[in-house]
Amino acid sequence: MSSSDLLIRSQNLGKCYQLYEKPHHRLLQSIFRGTKQFFREFWALQGISFELYKGESLGIVGRNGAGKSTLLQILAGVLTPTTGAIEVHGRVAALLELGSGFNPEFTGRENAYLNGAILGLSKEEMDAAMPEIERFAGIGDFFDQPVKLYSSGMMVRVAFAVQVQLKPDILIVDEALAVGDVIFQKRCYQRIREMLERGTSLILVTHDTESVRTFTQKAILLNQGAIAAAGDSKSVLNSYQQMILEEEKNYLEHYVAEQLALIDLYEGQQAAYSGNSGARVRDGNEYGTFEAIITKVEVQDKMGRDTNLIVSGDPLRIRITFTVHADLDTLIASVRIRNKEGVKCYAWGTLNQDIRQAFLHGQTSFWGKRFTAGNSYTIEFITEACVLGTGFYGVEALLTKRTDASWHAHEITLHSLHDASFFSVRTDMTQNFFGGVCDLRMKATLLEEGLGRDNNPEPLRMAFQGGKT
Repeated sequence: MSSSDLLIRSQNLGKCYQLYEKPHHRLLQSIFRGTKQFFREFWALQGISFELYKGESLGIVGRNGAGKSTLLQILAGVLTPTTGAIEVHGRVAALLELGSGFNPEFTGRENAYLNGAILGLSKEEMDAAMPEIERFAGIGDFFDQPVKLYSSGMMVRVAFAVQVQLKPDILIVDEALAVGDVIFQKRCYQRIREMLERGTSLILVTHDTESVRTFTQKAILLNQGAIAAAGDSKSVLNSYQQMILEEEKNYLEHYVAEQLALIDLYEGQQAAYSGNSGARVRDGNEYGTFEAIITKVEVQDKMGRDTNLIVSGDPLRIRITFTVHADLDTLIASVRIRNKEGVKCYAWGTLNQDIRQAFLHGQTSFWGKRFTAGNSYTIEFITEACVLGTGFYGVEALLTKRTDASWHAHEITLHSLHDASFFSVRTDMTQNFFGGVCDLRMKATLLEEGLGRDNNPEPLRMAFQGGKT
């Protein structure tokens, strides 16, 4: 692209903060200046380089504390970089921290005028825009009440309504829309789409990866203040999900190994296991009697490879590996899959399967099988076609035992492990695209005959593949 289309150029950008252990060290630093150092350096950003051109939109993703908000504040002109250079061309509208620039004693209308003046709009321009700002904010009579009475959602409504009146070249949004209700979020995303169609470039920071996938063409993954991946949004989001998966796996492996080492130190452990049916809690993530302990939970694709990304309709495998510390012959293994909101999307276990098999064939696969103390076992759960919708999912693994193989029998939890593993699901828009949390495998049938339409799929197929009809 030509240099005239350049909106942002960041060259080796860095931001360093001085951290002081004690308050009086600040005073000592001002006295001694460069002769002695009373602080330690913390680099929130280091070596950040990228370019953004007209018509492009950029997503910035990363874990909390990765430096995303610091980068946006530099782009918006709120912070100055410590190293490197930043060029920003065109009008910038930034929706950063809630209520930034708002006077709590002023009304929403007065703060709208104040924000418009700060952003460079004249009184006449704001007078003309005010009816639309009031309509879009949609807070009714509160628009003429002091902002200190507003909820966080009302605050962001007014802030966003003012920012979009700028007709900016660059719109910067930093997670602020997350506090709004569903109707307002839908209205905001519709307005963002309209702005993108008019040529506005968007810089979006959010933990909602689907928003990044929808609204941006390219993305940056930040990790500990540095760029870990950059490129098209799809590949960067895949790297982000892989990073999350690796961190969770490392945490789980370290935690399980640590807990197993502690268990080995318990005196009279086997006696305690054989006589104790009461659950104990280790932390908020797991509990149980620990007669059997889950050591690994793996999500695998159709080729049997560890993965964190499943295409809807493809096979999904979940493997649970566990170590048994007491002889068991009524052990039940189960998995629960929850979406990012914590809603249980699916649950299945070896008891479910045994009850079905006993009913259909008069036999079982797991009930009555003896699991011997000191040994490790792996149970694989597999579905030939994952029907979950696009989204991020967590796996909960569970080991229990029952007095008998019925739903009303008394159950004892051996080990319940929340957030045991994670994976994302995406849909193939050319073959099996649907909306919602699961695929009901619906089929449409035309009941009215004689419409005379040419049933030729070729134009539609070419359209989906980007060809001309």
